[in-house]
Amino acid sequence: MPDRPKRVRKAVFPAAGLGTRFLPATKAQPKEMLPVVDKPLIQYSAEECAASGIENIIVVTGRGKNAIEDHFDQAPELEHFLREKGDSRRADLVRDIGAKIHFSYIRQREPLGLGHAVLVARELVGEEPFAVLLGDVICDGPEPVTRALCDVYEATGVGAIAVEAVPRELVHLYGIIDARPANERKWGDRLRQVIDLVEKPEADKAPSNLSVIGRYVLPPDVFDCLERTEPGRGGEIQLTDALRTLAREHGLWALTTEGKTYDAGDKLGFLKATVEFAAKNPEFGDAFRAYLKSLKL
Repeated sequence: MPDRPKRVRKAVFPAAGLGTRFLPATKAQPKEMLPVVDKPLIQYSAEECAASGIENIIVVTGRGKNAIEDHFDQAPELEHFLREKGDSRRADLVRDIGAKIHFSYIRQREPLGLGHAVLVARELVGEEPFAVLLGDVICDGPEPVTRALCDVYEATGVGAIAVEAVPRELVHLYGIIDARPANERKWGDRLRQVIDLVEKPEADKAPSNLSVIGRYVLPPDVFDCLERTEPGRGGEIQLTDALRTLAREHGLWALTTEGKTYDAGDKLGFLKATVEFAAKNPEFGDAFRAYLKSLKL
């Protein structure tokens, strides 16, 4: 058997969910296409991949998700229209959206959980390590989180997930890791060896306050773990359950992120991301911050 490639070239975007938390806005458009300032949610993840050296993105879609494919496709008529008007900047912006990465699409025919969505991408991933990015999570920091996880995998050959500390009173909202120090000098106390993962534990039973944030770099072995994962609540195959098996059989790292994470799949998190990205926008951020200060709420 040839050696498996160590460099991470592919990423999987599970995007087949119904987005029910954002109804009625998501009745006729994918949640992943909701705009945070001037970009749809999913574009932030795609740009993170491009900055991380990812060459191929595999989007796992469902019914009513055609807008995602259209967004990352070329739009020659729109580009021509903008150039005719002398607006080359926006024409380049339209072209660059999908130009740096090759996109593939595969349909998840039934909503059988996040783990099943990842498993659907198996043939397109092949026997390679790959990243998984949840498109409703935006990571904003000095280094792309996916790049940091790729560095861990490419140095050790072991899968890695991103985690961040949350207040103890909020651990019941997240997947929480049980871990011990990794003793890897390069990453110091940011890197831990995962012993187990617990889904939404009560505060007094949580093994830590480190929550999984929706960024993963995994070996192809995870597909065998998913194949052996029994459906859980609602008949869904959970990625967390497969990661528990992966950690036990092949090892798994957890890397604490540097920067800020926005859970934009939640209405409050979405609003926080919109306000904070707008406040940092170089075009109108100063005016927007002045407007916020003027509010008397």
